[in-house]
Amino acid sequence: MRTHSRHLRTTLACAALLGGAAALATLPASASTTAPEAKEVQPRAGEALFDDFSYSSHTDPALGSNGWHVRSSPGGPGVPGATWDPSKVTFHNDGGDSVMNLETSTSGTGASTTHTEILTKSTKFKNGTYAARVKFADEPKHGPDGDRLVQAFFTINDLKAPMAKDYSEYDFEYLPNGGWGESDHTLFVTSWDTYNPEPWEVVNEHTADRSGHAGWRDLVVTVDDREITYYVDGQHFGTHGAEYLPERPMSINFNQWLIDLEALTSSEPRAYDQQVDYVLHVKDQVLSPAEVADRVAGYRASGTPFVDEIPEP
Repeated sequence: MRTHSRHLRTTLACAALLGGAAALATLPASASTTAPEAKEVQPRAGEALFDDFSYSSHTDPALGSNGWHVRSSPGGPGVPGATWDPSKVTFHNDGGDSVMNLETSTSGTGASTTHTEILTKSTKFKNGTYAARVKFADEPKHGPDGDRLVQAFFTINDLKAPMAKDYSEYDFEYLPNGGWGESDHTLFVTSWDTYNPEPWEVVNEHTADRSGHAGWRDLVVTVDDREITYYVDGQHFGTHGAEYLPERPMSINFNQWLIDLEALTSSEPRAYDQQVDYVLHVKDQVLSPAEVADRVAGYRASGTPFVDEIPEP
């Protein structure tokens, strides 16, 4: 296990220093196992949050009333001086499915850089199953390629003090052009116990796969009383131990941002897209990836674009 410096992230609509990629572990061959067969799951069984992002724009009143906040506040993570631009969170139809798009762009300076993030207003999510269908990109949609980019789906709460033991964070983070000591595309999953922003010190566990993951990916993480388990496209990706279990509820977040501007020293404009098809959380239930797919299909078959049955803590 080795460590390296990492980003600072702002969440919950206020600046909060966060941790990130440190100790790296390659994906064990034995970890790639087929998910269990799906059981019959009723769409509304149990307390759940489901959203297929059927909104018109970032200003759609339903987006806020359904519990989402589109970030505009300055600060980390990423390029100093960058703007977190709500207008770059957009929605469109893709083959009959509603899709959310997060765009990040730059012309090689902090002032020209825009990042994007959307998160739940509430920190009410703890044990259970989290899932999202996310489209990662290895290349920009226009302009030169090479920026060190982070495309992420994660849960998190705030660090109340350096090395506070009630901090929690569970990440899927895709780096298409490397960064944090990696030279090429890498997908990290990370479970956090705590960290100290200054001097940098972390207590976390990572699993990493150093291969391309561009395209639509089904991401699932389950949290029970024993461990945290990650799946990608129905395959087991990593399991982290009980020392990383959450003590407090968290928010659900998606973001896309640039680590720095050092990898591509160009003033030519370029922009990157990260897309999200849906998000699901089922409280206090561990579902297999197949059961997640069954649950999502049930919501869509019943014409349910959004439901939130998760009570406030």
